[in-house]
Amino acid sequence: MPRPYRDDPDWWKDATVYQIYPRSFRDCDGDGVGDIPGIVSKLDYLADLGIGVIWLSPVYASPMEDNGYDISDYRDIAPEFGTLADIDRLIAEAEKRGIGIVMDLVVNHTSDRHAWFEAARSSRDDPKRDYYVWRDPAPDGGPPNGLRSYFGGPAWKRDEVTGQYYLHLFAAGQPDLNWQNPVLRAEIHAMMNWWLDRGIAGFRMDVIDLIGKDPDREILNNGPRLHDYIREMHRETLAGRNVLTVGETWEATPEMGLLFSGRDRHELSMVFQFRHVTSFWGEAGKWDPKPFDLVTFKRALDDWQRALASDGWNSLFLSNHDLPRAVSKYGDDTRYWRESATLLATVNHLMRGTPYVYQGEEIGMTNAGFTEIGQYRDVETLGLYAERMAAGDDPAGFLRGAAANGRDNARTPVQWTAGPNAGFTTGTPWIGVNANHVAINAEAQIGDDASVLAHYRKLIALRKTHPVIVDGDYRPFLEDDPQLFVFARNLAGTQLVVVANFSGEPAAFETPSELEIAGECLISNHVPRDAVSGTMRLAPWEAFAVLAST
Repeated sequence: MPRPYRDDPDWWKDATVYQIYPRSFRDCDGDGVGDIPGIVSKLDYLADLGIGVIWLSPVYASPMEDNGYDISDYRDIAPEFGTLADIDRLIAEAEKRGIGIVMDLVVNHTSDRHAWFEAARSSRDDPKRDYYVWRDPAPDGGPPNGLRSYFGGPAWKRDEVTGQYYLHLFAAGQPDLNWQNPVLRAEIHAMMNWWLDRGIAGFRMDVIDLIGKDPDREILNNGPRLHDYIREMHRETLAGRNVLTVGETWEATPEMGLLFSGRDRHELSMVFQFRHVTSFWGEAGKWDPKPFDLVTFKRALDDWQRALASDGWNSLFLSNHDLPRAVSKYGDDTRYWRESATLLATVNHLMRGTPYVYQGEEIGMTNAGFTEIGQYRDVETLGLYAERMAAGDDPAGFLRGAAANGRDNARTPVQWTAGPNAGFTTGTPWIGVNANHVAINAEAQIGDDASVLAHYRKLIALRKTHPVIVDGDYRPFLEDDPQLFVFARNLAGTQLVVVANFSGEPAAFETPSELEIAGECLISNHVPRDAVSGTMRLAPWEAFAVLAST
């Protein structure tokens, strides 16, 4: 049986999380930008899908230099998204449906229009000066050191009023907070408690592994005091509350996993790790993508499953607002679109951990298909394009990388219908709608038992009724096979075997003796199979799971 919502401190282990990028989800007022009333209007859709948690990307007040990840007031809502009354209504209406709202906590940096930063830059003597990271110029008057922004260019900007440089690891309008300041940390803790008291179900913590940085030694991720800060945060805000916390940690290794999520660490519920993503980036990062390799992919995921086998907890995801669409990245978004989309879902949801669904993933949305720089809106893509073109790089090469891995691939509007603007808005959308919405949309899949949407709904329901999916151990097989992804889950005399042909070619599967079972086919995207035995012939992108007593 499902655990009662939030009665159990581990209630989130059998829940499925759905990420909403509000700007692109659903627009109710016709201004071309998604909003909170639009989210409320789709709560029944999410409840029918079986979602237990909504992770809401930032809706706070912001000048929107980075689409809300540059916050000017943590205790107010951006007008284009709605009001505090709207967010309270969303929390309440979601709660009625057994859905918790997880807010995005962006506390590595603020907007340069936040009142804290406006005070800090007004004078070197202002009490809030030390809320941010300031340094004197180098002897030649330039930046203090060679740190680079993730969005291109130096990570330091000179402030003409006070003559010092401030640190911004992202856009210049996103100055980094100084977590060494205990007064600043107390301000953040108070803000977190203010939101928790409003009834939210927890936080997704943006680039949380950067808050312990030591910029003078050019240490950014996993700095020396990182875990001190997170444990203090837990003690001051999270302790005694049954909430979900997940930290974004781009540089975390499997060995670090337990530091963040071990049961006795008093830090976070889990982290997002990105080894299965970054393994396919070239020397120029994601703008130079490598071909997909299943063995590398499996190794990245299996290593984390092993590291957290008896303690800690995994997050299971293939896409989010910063990543390309999963079916375009790891599957075949043309010839075997349905088969590969459902295979990816099967593998992701049946591993050990909490699965995350990024908006539109449940209907198989694909990459944007942009071919010109003018179609992009992302500050990262535009900033790096300008920098690379100034350096004389090939624009066509950069655009190929952006088409494969650019963040706007995930940010085109959700495709609700085949109609104008995919049913997202009655106005002009802030970013172009994917042309394939005529064929790929939620309306066309609702009621279709063979659809990608129906497959997701079934997977989400299965984890609520089969404890082996939540609590069973994980054992991989055929780890060096370049075509097959096979694993077993075991719990108290129950075994679940998952088999997936990760390719567009047929595959022969010689069943290992340990996996010889006959039982119930829990889910399949091809011909249902009630046994795993002998030599099995798998269709392109076929995936299935068989449950049996052992």
